Amino acid sequence: MNIEMKKYIFIAFACLFGNATIQAQDKVETTVEADVVSQYIWRGMDLGHVSLQPTLAVSYRGLTLEAWGSVGLTDSNDTREFDVALKYTTGGFNFGIGDYWFNEGLDPQNRYFRYNAHSTNHVIEANVGYDFGPLALQWYTNIAGNDGFTCCDHRAYSSYVEATAPFKLGGCQWQATIGAVPFYTTFYDAEGFIINNVTLRADRDIKITDHFSLPVFAQITGNPSSEHAYFVFGFKLKAF
Repeated sequence: MNIEMKKYIFIAFACLFGNATIQAQDKVETTVEADVVSQYIWRGMDLGHVSLQPTLAVSYRGLTLEAWGSVGLTDSNDTREFDVALKYTTGGFNFGIGDYWFNEGLDPQNRYFRYNAHSTNHVIEANVGYDFGPLALQWYTNIAGNDGFTCCDHRAYSSYVEATAPFKLGGCQWQATIGAVPFYTTFYDAEGFIINNVTLRADRDIKITDHFSLPVFAQITGNPSSEHAYFVFGFKLKAF
């Protein structure tokens, strides 16, 4: 077999396996999982005690449609939440829009299908960000729904910006996060620029059997603005 023939055979195999890889990446992926957390802490704010937080998501070619919820397991007064989000990621760049519904808001009857601007429990939020590898930046802004107000009682278009740095240490996946509210809004109880989220989190898989591991995490969160601190433990249940 001459060199030219070998080259053609190599190219044919490369194309074959390359197409197989592309087809594998083009498959629709479904995520079914749930987190159990000792405390529901969101952007440095305490939203509840022990909570169950399920996720159902469908992804295709960087586009993800996701449903996420949270319900308290020990206190009926804890926040109940149901979110639906549409996200798109390409390379390090991502953007999306989310519809967050809470059991407390402008509607005393807590009706889910009520979107009137002055009597809804929904918050519509847009986000954009970029993952540089050693550091990821994300910006979130409320664009509709039950938003907060400025000092002049106008819609605040409440925003939150976050920087996250992942790293490995001691056999765990770590993540350091700092988050801030850039301007006045009653939504975050911010009378101007505040730092409201400083978090250090460690994730690790605990091996149960040769075929099953339980992902667990622990995180310490401080809110310099409210002067509160929280220590949270959680684990993930995932359908394979």
